[in-house]
Amino acid sequence: MSKRPRAPSPEPVRQNRARQVAELLPAVGGAAFRKFGFVQSAVVTRWPEIVGEKLARASTPDSIRFPQGKKQDGVLTLTVRGAHAAMMSHITPEIIERVNRFFGYAAVARVTIRQGDVAPRAVPRPRAEPRPVPVELGNSLRAIGDPELKAVLEALAVGVATPRLPTVR
Repeated sequence: MSKRPRAPSPEPVRQNRARQVAELLPAVGGAAFRKFGFVQSAVVTRWPEIVGEKLARASTPDSIRFPQGKKQDGVLTLTVRGAHAAMMSHITPEIIERVNRFFGYAAVARVTIRQGDVAPRAVPRPRAEPRPVPVELGNSLRAIGDPELKAVLEALAVGVATPRLPTVR
C-alpha cells in the first residue's frame, strides 16, 4: 500500500487591515449576552424603548430562558427596585405584550420578578447651542457645496477653535 501524495491546501486568506471596534463587538457581546440568557442583546440596550422610560428606570431585564429547543414561550426575568415590584407584578401582561411586539412573535410567556438594585441609566445630555464658526475659517468653508460635509467641517472648526481646560490625571 503506497500513500498518495496530497495536493497542498491553499493558505487561508488573511485580512491584514485595521478593523473598527464596532465590527468586532457584536461577536464578543453576542457571546456574553447568550451566556446570560439573551438571544438578542437589543432587549437590554433598547429596554427603555420597549417598556417606556418610567418603567425602565425601575427595572432591568436579567435573562430570557426558553424551553429546550424552542425560541418561544420563554420566561423573562426582571430585576426591579423593591418598592416597584408590586406595581410591576400588576402590569406583567402589558410587559409581555410589549416584549413580544418587539420580537415580532410570542417570545415571552411569563415574567419573573426579582427585587434588587437597578443601576441608573445614563441620561443623554442636551446638545449645547451651536457656537459661531471663527471668521478666518468660515470664509474658506463657504465654497463647499455639499451641505453635510460643510456642517461636519464647521463643527470641526468650532471644536478646534474652542480653548480646552487641561485635564488632571
